[in-house]
Amino acid sequence: MRFTNLTRGAGIGSNCYRLDLENESVILDCGMHPEHAGHAATPLLEEIGEDSILTTILTHAHQDHVGCLPLLHARQPGMPVLMTQGTARIADIMLHNSVNVMTRQQEELKLTDYPLFTHRAIEMASRNWRHCPLDRPLTLHGERASEGAGAPTVTFHDAGHILGSAGVMIRAEGKKFFYTGDVNFEDQTIQTGARFPEEPVDVLLMETTRGNAPLPEGFTRAKEEKRFAAAVAAALEEGVSITIPVFALGKTQEVMALLWKMERERIIPPIPLYVGGLSSKITAVYDTMADRVPRNLPKLRLMNDVAPYVAGGKDVNSLNPRKRAIYALSSGMMTEYTLSNIFARKVLPDPTQYLFFVGYADPNSPAGHVRNAEPGSLVSLSASAPEIPFNCHREVFTFSAHARREDLLTYAVKVRPKTVLLVHGDDPAIDWFRRELYSALPETKVIAPPPGQPIEL
Repeated sequence: MRFTNLTRGAGIGSNCYRLDLENESVILDCGMHPEHAGHAATPLLEEIGEDSILTTILTHAHQDHVGCLPLLHARQPGMPVLMTQGTARIADIMLHNSVNVMTRQQEELKLTDYPLFTHRAIEMASRNWRHCPLDRPLTLHGERASEGAGAPTVTFHDAGHILGSAGVMIRAEGKKFFYTGDVNFEDQTIQTGARFPEEPVDVLLMETTRGNAPLPEGFTRAKEEKRFAAAVAAALEEGVSITIPVFALGKTQEVMALLWKMERERIIPPIPLYVGGLSSKITAVYDTMADRVPRNLPKLRLMNDVAPYVAGGKDVNSLNPRKRAIYALSSGMMTEYTLSNIFARKVLPDPTQYLFFVGYADPNSPAGHVRNAEPGSLVSLSASAPEIPFNCHREVFTFSAHARREDLLTYAVKVRPKTVLLVHGDDPAIDWFRRELYSALPETKVIAPPPGQPIEL
């Protein structure tokens, strides 16, 4: 059994991993880096060469895990791709949206190699997608595994991160390899916490996103929800608007559900809510699958019960903050050319406006610049535009869809792996896990696999 990290560069980006078994090779995820462009945004697919890959396994449909799947299909035509039904439904939306974004970037940034793939390429690749149920062993072709056959199997387990997210257990050659993907063990507003197997494993491939994010003593999600509700109610009482940069997938739906609960509990009055076009498409999938997947509030239909206004890309330039309204616009990183980035230019200079952050933001992203800015200073939202005065009110809340570092450490101790592979985190996050695992599991080999270097397990 051999493992290769195909993520280009370090940190959280174009997540992609190769697992070589005795007679076949498997790819785990195939993402695109959300902050890079062109070749720099892709995994190290050139490292695959002419090798034949048996199958690809997707843990969920966030861009940094699914965004380069059509490029892999072009190298490996006909290869099956295993994922849950929820992931398949959302991946189709995310990939087609990616083509639209790359086409626009081709014109705006003069990128000659964009788009990296076409709508037609997505349609061709999706013919080989296999919808996989949770908690049922399957062959690496996505078929139901026969007991006692001895062939490698894969089992999907609910990861509690977003709709369709899963950790995967691969059994091969008498060994157990478990990949957490992006995971959250704690209940969110809609998403229920992960349900992972707790049996001992030989190898644990584990995300480390929040390894450098300690929580204040006594922090609970319930307390944070109350703090958020009080802040929203206070801002609306002043008669102003609130802008919330959110990821279209996962965070938008959680914020919509939070606001629905707050209105239902009479903490806030009925108020207009604006979301983006991509967010509305993904929310519709959440609604249609509400009673088919593990989730809280299974009867809640967000597009009907919350009834948001939908603001498309063509609308945002003419959209201005109105009194007593909330604008939950993507992207969560306020990436250049996205709705939240464009709309924020109208919000940041205005001392009467409120800007709420509810999740992770890369320190080097526009959202990171705003989160760390001093009041009254100038902030950069775009390399091609002037800096903007930061005068609005700013609040930061923690509603992460990633597991707390202590919860991930607890899980690693439960399954007592012989080897832990630490991925999906920046250097300080990985260093925290390395130190804690050395102490908690002194017999375990702990590795932060460098890109492109095969590791014998």
